[in-house]
Amino acid sequence: MLIGELSRRTGVSPRLLRYYEAQGLLDARRGPNGYRYYDEDSVVTVRQVRALLKAGLPTEVIRSVLPCARGERPEFDWCAELWDILNGELAAMDEHIDNLQRSRSTLAGYLTKS
Repeated sequence: MLIGELSRRTGVSPRLLRYYEAQGLLDARRGPNGYRYYDEDSVVTVRQVRALLKAGLPTEVIRSVLPCARGERPEFDWCAELWDILNGELAAMDEHIDNLQRSRSTLAGYLTKS
């Protein structure tokens, strides 16, 4: 299918689909005319990428876990490396949340003193 069809079926803009390709998240073949052609499984791949982005994973992490993803949701074929990657991302998110809560508390303190 062409990029316009993939865009319609996934609700993702062609520009973003090209970005996913540039990030190594999506494969496309080029026809003699230079057009991108996507396989049917690209629909599932795009939905997996969207779900993983929604979970807060950066594209470089998604690139490493995508080969283990199954289904649109996705679910994973677990291995120690995948577990370590996702566990590390979760720990980084927890640390970021802690930092934001400290910052919020400081800012709220300024407002209560005025």
